Amino acid sequence: MRKFKENLPGYIFLLLALSSISALALITGFIVVRGAPIITDVGLKEFVFGMSWAPSLGEYGIFPMIIGTVSVALGAGLIGVPIGICCSIFLSEFAPPVITTIFRPAIQLLAGIPSVVYGFWGLIFIVPFIRDYLGGPGLSILAASIILAIMILPTVISISEVSLLALPKQYKEGALALGLTHWQTIRFVMLPAAKSGIVAAVILGIGRAIGETMAVIMIVGNAVAMPESILDPVRTLTTNIGIEMGYATGVHQEALFATGIVLFIVIMILNATAQYITRKKSKK
Repeated sequence: MRKFKENLPGYIFLLLALSSISALALITGFIVVRGAPIITDVGLKEFVFGMSWAPSLGEYGIFPMIIGTVSVALGAGLIGVPIGICCSIFLSEFAPPVITTIFRPAIQLLAGIPSVVYGFWGLIFIVPFIRDYLGGPGLSILAASIILAIMILPTVISISEVSLLALPKQYKEGALALGLTHWQTIRFVMLPAAKSGIVAAVILGIGRAIGETMAVIMIVGNAVAMPESILDPVRTLTTNIGIEMGYATGVHQEALFATGIVLFIVIMILNATAQYITRKKSKK
């Protein structure tokens, strides 16, 4: 009895862990069961690489939306990742304590702002600016990329900063003792040593960008077409589900669940890659 009482907390935590895994399994199973039939009927190749999305005509090709998703996420990464890494270097190496006490809570606050607020801000400021000064309708890949770049900053900055701060002090001290300047130490010693953590931060940030829905719906234009430039409107996988799920029925609804399967696989691959890189770093 005494042994049972000692092990009881462990059993409780095990039960909670299993409940979390069970929830993931149920969600995955539900999406697969609801979406697999349409992939079987239409064909995986036609569904993934088809160019036409017209459920009323029985056409369920999601390739333009895959391109739209990749374009928006890639744009967010190209804008947000360099800014995020530079901010993490500043906070970990250059910022005085007074600045860090202000900047860190502010960065964390960015993660707590509802996505609809980002979308509204982009609709009022970013979209008109692009339309007036760069051309096009304003609702575009570029607008969505800018907003998502801001939204992924907390992830990229926080994880990258932790990776830099976790490095042994001997790395920096040894490099400085050998005559390297502070910037040379950061560039040639610290950044390569923290590469695994920074790469994991980038992957998780891009995964966050791919999974975003509400803000993107408001500013991406939602046109199911292959884009020719970053100023063209597109539709992403998440926005397609968010827009059409409210009225979709039958085969149309199954196609949206199948879209969710594709999106789910992409996100899982990204998260698994980040976990692999992080574990590889910890083993070293």
